[in-house]
Amino acid sequence: MTTIDVLDASGAKTGTVDLPEDIFGAKVNVPLIHQVVVAQLAARRQGTHKAKTRGEVRGGGKKPYRQKGTGRARQGSTRAPQFAGGGTVHGPVPRDYSQRTPKKMKAAALRGALSDRAGSGRVHVVSSLVTGETPKTQAALQALRKITQAKTVLVVVDEADELTWMSLRNAPEVHLLDAGQLNTYDVLVHDDVVFTQEAYDQVVARLSAGSAEQSEKEDA
Repeated sequence: MTTIDVLDASGAKTGTVDLPEDIFGAKVNVPLIHQVVVAQLAARRQGTHKAKTRGEVRGGGKKPYRQKGTGRARQGSTRAPQFAGGGTVHGPVPRDYSQRTPKKMKAAALRGALSDRAGSGRVHVVSSLVTGETPKTQAALQALRKITQAKTVLVVVDEADELTWMSLRNAPEVHLLDAGQLNTYDVLVHDDVVFTQEAYDQVVARLSAGSAEQSEKEDA
């Protein structure tokens, strides 16, 4: 089991935490992670795109010219697809892009992503990033830079930690997430992952419970 230091806002060591092997030392299943990430990005699509067919375009009710005797091809409407301003053939219609992804697959992919980051020494745990009772963006960023120099950082905090939320919510290089919202895509798209102590405990409890349940079913 790997052990990492818990740092405070000054970058000093305040303790240690163990990284559970079943969460931060799991096998990295790249095809599974890819499938989960694709499904997650697909679910973000609104799917509200729409093109009008010839029956939905306004106008075109009058026959443009007589059926015979003009030497041209017969036409019944100027809103046919071959005319400028006409309808679209087989155009996009509103649809749902979401894919069904089982919870166990999501959890396994998240464990694999966290294991990849932990294997590269890119997982950090802090006791706090802000001291005092007033939100301070500059102080929080300075504390963060004492922990990691990564260009983009995913900071996972407790939902009730308003001090950290208020301090880092506008920093462009920082992406804040509640511990319950931690997902595979955000872990992979950022260079380093920084947990507050409370958020780390919540994530470990959630993923350990799922891993234990899976092991019991496999043994049965």
